Amino acid sequence: MTFHPKWLILAVVVGLYLPIAIDATVLHIAVPTLSNELQANMSELLWIIDIYPLLMAGLILVMGALGDRIGYRKLMLIGSIIFGIASAFAAFAPNAEILILARALLALGASMILPGTLACLRYTFVDEKERNFALGMWVMAGSAGAAFGPLVGGLLLEYFFWGSVFLINLPIILVVIVSILYLIPKQQPIAKNPLNLMDAAILISSILFVIYSLKSGLRDFEIYHLLLGFIGVVLGIVFTRKQINSSYPLFDIKLFASDSVKFGFMISVVAMIALVGFELLISQKLQYVYQYSPLQAGLYIFPFMISVSVGALVSSPLLNKFGPKKVAVVSLLLSAISMYFLSNISLNSTYLNVVFWMILLGLSILCAFLAATSAILSGAPIEQAASAGAIEGMSYELGTGLGVTIFGLLASYFYMKNIDFKQYLTSEQFDIAKSSIGETYQIMSEIKPENVEQVIASANSAFVMSHESVLVVSAWILFILSIVIGFFWKEKK
Repeated sequence: MTFHPKWLILAVVVGLYLPIAIDATVLHIAVPTLSNELQANMSELLWIIDIYPLLMAGLILVMGALGDRIGYRKLMLIGSIIFGIASAFAAFAPNAEILILARALLALGASMILPGTLACLRYTFVDEKERNFALGMWVMAGSAGAAFGPLVGGLLLEYFFWGSVFLINLPIILVVIVSILYLIPKQQPIAKNPLNLMDAAILISSILFVIYSLKSGLRDFEIYHLLLGFIGVVLGIVFTRKQINSSYPLFDIKLFASDSVKFGFMISVVAMIALVGFELLISQKLQYVYQYSPLQAGLYIFPFMISVSVGALVSSPLLNKFGPKKVAVVSLLLSAISMYFLSNISLNSTYLNVVFWMILLGLSILCAFLAATSAILSGAPIEQAASAGAIEGMSYELGTGLGVTIFGLLASYFYMKNIDFKQYLTSEQFDIAKSSIGETYQIMSEIKPENVEQVIASANSAFVMSHESVLVVSAWILFILSIVIGFFWKEKK
């Protein structure tokens, strides 16, 4: 491939996407620090982490539609400015509530950037093989950013204050804004249709109602949790019907009639759930059970991060040779096998054994991502590139948010099943400690000194068993998805 300005554009796109992806997971390893520094309870901590990907999942569709109207250059530029302002706002948040608000503002900026970057690649790289290479770099930036988020967070927390995890975005954003202005050509508005912001509000409400009911209902079930979940599902159905019947839909839901778009979306969501969930739980296990520092925990899973980062070098040629369906099926099967064997390995065992399965998991997950991204963009007409990019971005962010939620719920369920310390705590203490190992550690100072050792031993044992069970469930989900895709995805000849 000869040099062309489009490769500089690719560098700008990758540079812009990287901090967006890092911010999705950079706080996973910072839960104990944020709890201490901001005096945040567990519910607030979960929303600090989850509000970013979940709001992005809801906003990204309307931003994709906006990109089709104003052009991807303006979309990327406006999003970058908002993301930079929000980063500074988040870095100096005085409490959990302000940090949640800042993370929501970050989601607004990121939801503009993400579909804009994909649309930019779709227009810039007309040749399919070159586009697959460019998409490989894009997927690598996203996957590597998400994978390296914990290590970046751990490194910064080791030497700087917690807000530094957001301040590192600022120099990157400044360079990218200048690059967009000078390198990326202007576009004429593509569509004149009005934006339907009400539909975006319905979608966001649906996602947040369902997630809130799941998180709160498992901890302390009340009938209104069930009601809120039901309202969320109904709103989701209303959103879908409105998209089908509207003259000016938020995005063309008919794109999902294509097997490539439909199964690509499904793969991306499930693969991201697996990646984020694996990272979140192993980071907690290393810090709580094995008493690693945030930096040590990040370094432990470094081979996994590296494999995700270099996976594009493997996945792009495979995709060009075998096509997205075959790559997706094999990748999901290998991911399932890796998850299963990681569930049966003690982290005190031979480190090389753990490294092998982490590397295989990272490579296979990245290949699944690239297959999904290529399928979604190739399955949509070029004039709907931003909408297709929004669908891909929504799948990525929805998977990130659901990964935190689903793995958290499963871990909490298996943790509660395996704990054996009720006799050492008062009823009030047990109500707080029973849901997660983090909350168990929060009440350690209130426990009688002679009971602390037994409670810690029980909590650690329960979390280890919980971690193993969640990985087995994940392995089965990935395996079943690979079988479904193999049988039902009909590729166009």
